[in-house]
Amino acid sequence: MKMTREGWRKSWLALAMVAVVGLTSGCGTVATIGKLEDGAGAEAMKMWDRWIEGSGDIAVATTWERKVKPGLSVADVEEIMRTVMVERNMRDVGTLPLSKELEARSGKKEPVLTIYQFCSPNIARRMADFSPAMAAYMPCRIALVERPDGLWLYTLNMDMMVKMGRKLPSPLKEEAWSVREAVWDMMERASKGEF
Repeated sequence: MKMTREGWRKSWLALAMVAVVGLTSGCGTVATIGKLEDGAGAEAMKMWDRWIEGSGDIAVATTWERKVKPGLSVADVEEIMRTVMVERNMRDVGTLPLSKELEARSGKKEPVLTIYQFCSPNIARRMADFSPAMAAYMPCRIALVERPDGLWLYTLNMDMMVKMGRKLPSPLKEEAWSVREAVWDMMERASKGEF
């Protein structure tokens, strides 16, 4: 018998409720839940749905993806991302041209695989001060991947950072949201060819 998405969702919610009830004695689950951003549960359920849709691929659950409009070149995508970066006061902190590296090693043409890295150093510092583990998510990365059906953009789902974790104090919350919006804007505009 194949379980539907709604069936999986209800089963997971029931399991989560049992876990919460079972763990509240002494481990701080209820106290932790009270420290989370409003709407954290709803965001977790969106990730759960994407995890199921991705057949258990955690990368699908934790990323945003956009197909690049046919006819746009790699140079077009790069130009748009860099334009948004400047508009949003972000910094280019590195590019990893992995497909070019592989081509140099093998002498064979490779499908595009380039990772672009962006950052707002001041906000990054404040975020790492708030949660040193958050430094593992820095800098913000957008990957350009050539698949058989064209170019695609991938990045970390930044809603996890600003909607699911511990409540961020102001002005860090607003600053984190501005970084989230910058990355979202890069993905949207670059995928659509909006110069």
